[in-house]
Amino acid sequence: MDGTAAMAGTRQRPAAPWRIGVDVGGTFTDMVLVDDTGILSVFKVPSVPSSPADGVIAAVDAAAAHFGMTRGAFLTGCGLFIHGSTVATNTILEGKGAKVGLLVTEGFRDSLEIRRGIRFHQWDHRAAYTPVLVPRSLRLPLGGRIDRDGKELAPLDRAALDSALAAFEAEGVESLAICLINAFANPAHERAAADSIRQRWPKPWLSVSTDIVPIVGEYERSSTAVVNAYIAPRVVTYLRALGTRLKEDGLRHPLMLLQSNGGAVSVDQVASRPVNLVLSGPAAGVGALTFFSAAAGGNLISMEIGGTSCDVALMSGGTVGVTDDLVINQYHVAVPSVDIHSVGAGGGTIAGVDAAGMLYVGPHGAGAQPGPACYGLGGTEPTVTDAHLVLGRLREGSLGSGGVSLDRAKAVAAVETRVAKPLGLSVEAAAAGIVRLLEQKLVHAVEHMSVQRGLDPRRFTLVAAGGAGPLHGSPVGRMIGCRSVYVPRLSGAFCALGMLHSNLRQDFVAVTRPDSIDSMDMAGLAGRFAELEQRARSSLALEGFGGERLRIERGLHLRYRGQQWSLRVAIPADRPPDAASIRAAFEPEYRRQFGHIQPDGVIDVTALRVAGIGLLPPLKPAVPPAAKTAPAARETRRVYIDDKLGWRQTPVYAGADLKPGHRLAGPLVVEEATTTVFVGVGETLEVDATDNFMVRLGAPGDAA
Repeated sequence: MDGTAAMAGTRQRPAAPWRIGVDVGGTFTDMVLVDDTGILSVFKVPSVPSSPADGVIAAVDAAAAHFGMTRGAFLTGCGLFIHGSTVATNTILEGKGAKVGLLVTEGFRDSLEIRRGIRFHQWDHRAAYTPVLVPRSLRLPLGGRIDRDGKELAPLDRAALDSALAAFEAEGVESLAICLINAFANPAHERAAADSIRQRWPKPWLSVSTDIVPIVGEYERSSTAVVNAYIAPRVVTYLRALGTRLKEDGLRHPLMLLQSNGGAVSVDQVASRPVNLVLSGPAAGVGALTFFSAAAGGNLISMEIGGTSCDVALMSGGTVGVTDDLVINQYHVAVPSVDIHSVGAGGGTIAGVDAAGMLYVGPHGAGAQPGPACYGLGGTEPTVTDAHLVLGRLREGSLGSGGVSLDRAKAVAAVETRVAKPLGLSVEAAAAGIVRLLEQKLVHAVEHMSVQRGLDPRRFTLVAAGGAGPLHGSPVGRMIGCRSVYVPRLSGAFCALGMLHSNLRQDFVAVTRPDSIDSMDMAGLAGRFAELEQRARSSLALEGFGGERLRIERGLHLRYRGQQWSLRVAIPADRPPDAASIRAAFEPEYRRQFGHIQPDGVIDVTALRVAGIGLLPPLKPAVPPAAKTAPAARETRRVYIDDKLGWRQTPVYAGADLKPGHRLAGPLVVEEATTTVFVGVGETLEVDATDNFMVRLGAPGDAA
C-alpha cells in the first residue's frame, strides 16, 4: 500500500467511467473512487491549509500512482468529480476575506451592526460580538425608497451612488454588496444600482441581496450579501483555478461542488453565490446517510468526527432537516443548508489544565501541522488521539492512512506533562479523563439535534463516522440510550463517499405578503410555484438534467397569525396546493417542535420554496461474499476499557479479515484502513450484508 494512501479494493485499474469525491478537511484530504463495477477505493493525504488545491492534487496523484497510471490518464477516465471544501468557512473563521463595501438605504446604515439585538449567550452581558465584516466607514447610504408593498416612494439617488463608488475606490474596496430596504417586494432599485456599478466598477465582485436571498428580513439579507461579497474573491478564484488545473490535466467534465443544501452544482452555477458553499463538505453527510439508510434504517443520527470537529446530523423517517438560518462565527447566513450542528471535538482536539486546575478538552485543535504530539511533527500538546494511543485503543506505528506514524512515547510524555502531573493523576487516568470529557461534549451535541428538538434518541441508530467516530460510537451511543451503533467501513472518508451519493440541487425562493391559507388565491399560489419550477428546470437543463432525471420538491414557510418566525414545511409537488393539505403538513411539525397546536388558528404563508434536483445514478458498491470461517485476531494487546474494568488483554482484528455474517463479542478492536473501531464489554459487533459494521449495545446498563 502506498504510504500516502489507504485502500479498500484492488490495485487493478478501475473500470471506466469512475466517480470521484474529494473532501478537504482540517487534517486530511479524503478521496473516494467508485468504478463502473462498484468497487470502492479510498485515499487519504495530509491537507495543505495554505493551499487546499495542493491537497486535492496530492490525492489525485496518490490514486493515480496506486493504479499505475499517469495523472492525465486517471482524470480522463473520470465521469464525475465532486469536491467539498472548507475554503468558504475558513475564509470567514480566519478573517481572510476581501475588503467589502456595502450600499444601503439611507437611514439603515447601522442595521448590519445592530443585528437583531439578541445576545448569542443571553446570560453573558460582557462578551463582545464578532466585529462586523464591513466597518461603518464603508457602509454608505443611498437615497431612494421602496415601501413594503413594492411601491416607489422616492427615486434612487444616482448622485449618491457616484459618490459612494468614488469613496470605495479611494479606500481600496475589493468587493461590493447591495442591500436596500424592501427590495424583496420590488428589486428595481437594487438592479438599477447593480447595472450602473457593473458599467463603472473595475472589479468583478458584486453581490446583490435579492439575487442571493430574496427574503423578508433586511438584516438577514444584508448579512448574507456581505458574507457572499467577503468570501467571493478567494473562494471563486480558488475553485476556478482548481477546475482549470484539473481540466488541463485531463478531466473532461466540469468540476462539481457540494453545496450547503447537500446537493452538487457546477462552478459556473455557484460563482455568483459562493455563500452557498459555507457548509460544503459536512453537508455531504446527507448523501452518506441516505446511502446507508437502506441497511441501517431511516432513523439515524450521524456523528462524524474528524481531526478538528464533530458534525452531527439527524435523519428522521428517511429525511434530513434543512434550515435557512446558519450562523458562522456570529454572522447570519440565510441560505438553504442541511441542518448540522458542529462542535470543536475531534481527534486533534487539544487537552490541558486551565488556571483553575480544571481539565479542558478543546475547542482548539492541533490541525494537520503540527498535529497531535504522537505524530512527531513538532506538536507538544496532548490531544484526543494521544489519549487513545496511551490507552492502547490505537496501534503504535503507521496510522494506515495519510503517511502518518504514531509514537506512543511522545503521546505518553505529552499527556503526563500537560495533564497527569498538574492534576496528580496516573497517565492512563489522565488519558481516560480526556476521552470521557470529549465524549460528554459529543453527548451534548447529539442531544442538541435530538432531545432539544422533541426527538427521542432511543428511537435512532447512531452512525459513528469520520476517522475518530468509531472510537467513541459505543460509549456515546450508550449514554444517549441507543440500542445500536452503525459503523461504515469507510467511516474515515464518510463525507467524500456521501458526495458520490449526492444529487445536483438548486433552490429557489419567492416571498409573499403574509396571507391566510383559508383566504388566499390557491390558483395564484400554484402559478407562483410554476414560475419557480420553470427556473429550476432551466437551471438544471444547463447541467444536462431533465425528464426522469429531474425531481421537483415544493415547500412553504408557514406560521400562525401574530407570530414572528415561520416553519419550513414540505408539501406535495404532484398536485395543486389546497388549504387542507397545507394545514395537515404544518400542524404535525408545529406540534413536534413546540408541543401544541392551535386547532382553529389562522395559518399564514410567508414564502414559497422550490428545489430542483438532478438525479444521479445511485451507488451500487460491490459486496464481498459471506464469511465461511470464523475470523482470527491478528494480535492481542492491553487496552484500557473503562474506569471499572481497567486494562484487559483485548483481541485486535484486521478489518480486511471480517466478512458479512461475522459476529464477535466485545471487548475488541477492529483496525480498518481509515478508522479504528472500539467495541466495549457486553457489546456485539456484526458485519451486515452490505459489508459494514453494526454494534449491538443491548439495554442500558448491560455492560459489566
